[in-house]
Amino acid sequence: MDTDLETQIDLWRGYVQRRQAISPADVDELEDHLRGQVGDLRATGLDDEEAFLIAIKRLGDLDAISREYAREHHERLWKQLVLVPDGTASAGTPGWHELAVVLALAVGAGLAVKAGITWVDDAVLTRTIGLLVAPFLVGYFAWKRRLAARTVAALAVPYVVLAVVLTAYPFAVDGSTAVLAALHAPVVLWVLVAVAYAGGRWRSDARRMDVVRFTGELAIYLTLLALGGGVLLGLTTAVLSVVDIDLEPVMSGWVLPFAVPGALVVAAWLVEAKKDVVENIAPVLTRVFTPLTILMLLAVLGALASAGGLVEVDRDLLIVMDAILVLVLALLLYSISARDPLAAPGLFDALQLVLVIAAIAVDAVLLTAMTARIAEFGSSPNKVAALGLNLLLLVHLVRAAWLTLAFLRRRCGFADLERWQTRYLPVYAVWAAVVVVVFPPVFGFV
Repeated sequence: MDTDLETQIDLWRGYVQRRQAISPADVDELEDHLRGQVGDLRATGLDDEEAFLIAIKRLGDLDAISREYAREHHERLWKQLVLVPDGTASAGTPGWHELAVVLALAVGAGLAVKAGITWVDDAVLTRTIGLLVAPFLVGYFAWKRRLAARTVAALAVPYVVLAVVLTAYPFAVDGSTAVLAALHAPVVLWVLVAVAYAGGRWRSDARRMDVVRFTGELAIYLTLLALGGGVLLGLTTAVLSVVDIDLEPVMSGWVLPFAVPGALVVAAWLVEAKKDVVENIAPVLTRVFTPLTILMLLAVLGALASAGGLVEVDRDLLIVMDAILVLVLALLLYSISARDPLAAPGLFDALQLVLVIAAIAVDAVLLTAMTARIAEFGSSPNKVAALGLNLLLLVHLVRAAWLTLAFLRRRCGFADLERWQTRYLPVYAVWAAVVVVVFPPVFGFV
């Protein structure tokens, strides 16, 4: 199928996904049916646009489909918060069967981390801990999406390359390139998880936006699990301390090595099983944090302005500013993923434009400061990595601001803005891979 037809299908899929009564698995089934109809109609001599329109009409009215689906599966509407549904999971897998698979993978991730802590040097473990957990997340989605063997093999190749690089490179102890590799390797690994989550269809704009949405929801669930687990462990520790039982060895030796990677796997499952629960609060979260983030960026600009000359700006302050920009980008992406693409431009879209412009201003100041520091003190792995990231962020944010302004002026559709985000994301993955694989030998592994 050509690009225009794929774009139309992606837009249709995004619209269908926002119907609360239709689950992701059912959207996949509807999309497969739609593609089959389009293929049959094209075979009769119709062009792509005619085939797509007729296929859509044959699917029937979407609101009617939603109402009918809700009547047939009404138990899903009030059992969303139940741990395991009464019905079946996608692809006919019983809910308890899937829960057993998830728990087994969570325990497996914990065992892998525990073995790494026991047998691997601390410096190597810091760089490779993601390698121990990622296969279990990829394994869950490979099982859930029934990935083809060739897709799994394709995911294994970069994983093996990354593992060889992180373990075989002669990194200097506490060297800059080792720290950079440890920070950027999870980004590369997350791409592998994302491809598995997307069912191997990474080229689809809609699937990439699904990954953005999944990542945001995963962060929410991880936060909730961390808060709940922290309270539970704190209460347990307090009670046992009354009877002079020290829980610290058990906590550091067993609970944390299993709880942290296990929570990641369980959170991924919760996103899959309880997608609609988070989607209901996602727009609220983005509307609350967008104005607060704007205020934070204005404070950041004030801090940079009061820090003196750009060369004298403290390096730690620059690092914190970079972290803030990454968080702003994450908020922007999640806000776009949570927005109804069919809604008309409104006040919140204008606020997002202000957010992006403020981020561009901060990024421009940071780039100027970094360039001045490199000119004054010379280059280093950290400086080049930070400079590259800020350049990538600047391009991303400037284009996003331009498209948001055009959308507010009704000169382009929201799909254009959404498409820019999803098609630019692989650039960050490529840069992360460059930092991990290329930087160490170029800078002598220091």
